Amino acid sequence: MQKIRVLIAGCGDVGSALGVSLAAEGVEVYGLRRTINQLPEAIQPLAGDLSSADGLPALPACDYLVYAAAAKSRDLEVYRSVYVDGLKRVLAALPQPPKRLFLTSSTGVYGQHEHEWVDEFSATEPDSPSGQILLESEQIALSASVPATVVRFSGIYGPGRTHLLNQVRAGIQAPESPVHFSNRIHRDDCAGFLAHLVGMAIRGETLAPIYLTSDNAPTPISEVMGWLAQQLDVEITERKPVRRGGSKRCRNLRLQATGYKLKYPDFKTGFSELLKEPK
Repeated sequence: MQKIRVLIAGCGDVGSALGVSLAAEGVEVYGLRRTINQLPEAIQPLAGDLSSADGLPALPACDYLVYAAAAKSRDLEVYRSVYVDGLKRVLAALPQPPKRLFLTSSTGVYGQHEHEWVDEFSATEPDSPSGQILLESEQIALSASVPATVVRFSGIYGPGRTHLLNQVRAGIQAPESPVHFSNRIHRDDCAGFLAHLVGMAIRGETLAPIYLTSDNAPTPISEVMGWLAQQLDVEITERKPVRRGGSKRCRNLRLQATGYKLKYPDFKTGFSELLKEPK
C-alpha cells in the first residue's frame, strides 16, 4: 500500500514538530523551507523560498498540504508575499491537487478588544493590516478548489520562545489594570492538534472549515507574569504594558469536540515544563 504523503510548506518550528509526529505514524513527509539543514532527519527536505516568485523547487504530489508559513518580519510586504502570494504559488505549483489543504493562521484575524469571548463563529474584523492579510490568506484557502481547513493559533509559546520569560527575569510585569486577557497555545499542542486533524482526514472523518486553537484558560497577562515571577523568585521592579493584540478570550470548544486532549491545557502546565530547561 502506498504511503500517505504530506507536504509541509513553511516547515519551521511547528511544522518540524508536526512532521516528526506524522513520520512516526508511517506518513511520508516533505518539508519545504529555505534552510533545510535545520530539518529533522524524519522529514524529506525541499529547499525553497515561499516569498519569492521563482523560489519554489519542483514539488512532489501529496495527499495533504499543510501551509504553515511564518513571516520573519512584520513588514507588510513580507507578510503579503508569505501568507497570500506564497500560498497561491504553492497551490499552483503542485503537480496535482491534494485531498485537503490545512492552513495555519492566527487569532490576529479577530478585532475584539473588550474581553469578549471569541470562537469560530465570531466576527473577523481585524484592526491591523497584518490581521487583514492573514484573513485574506484564510479566504484564499477556503475558496480554493480543494477542501480546506484553517487552524487559528493564539499566542504560541514553548521551547526557544523566551520573550515573556526574559521580561519577567528583568523584573517587568504588566499592570493589573486595565485588565488585558491573553491567550496561548504550546508549540507541542500546535503540532499535536495539526497531526490530529491530518489523522482525522486520513480516516475520512468530517472536518470543520475553521478551528480556533488555544488552551483552556484565557488569563490576564499580569497574572501570568506574576506567577512566573514567583516561580523564578524574581522581584518585580517595573510595571509595563506588554505589547499584544486586543484583550479577548478564546473559546476552544470545537477543538475539544474533535477528541483532542491538550498536553498543556493552561499556562501553568506549559510554563512549568519550560522553567525546567536551562536558560
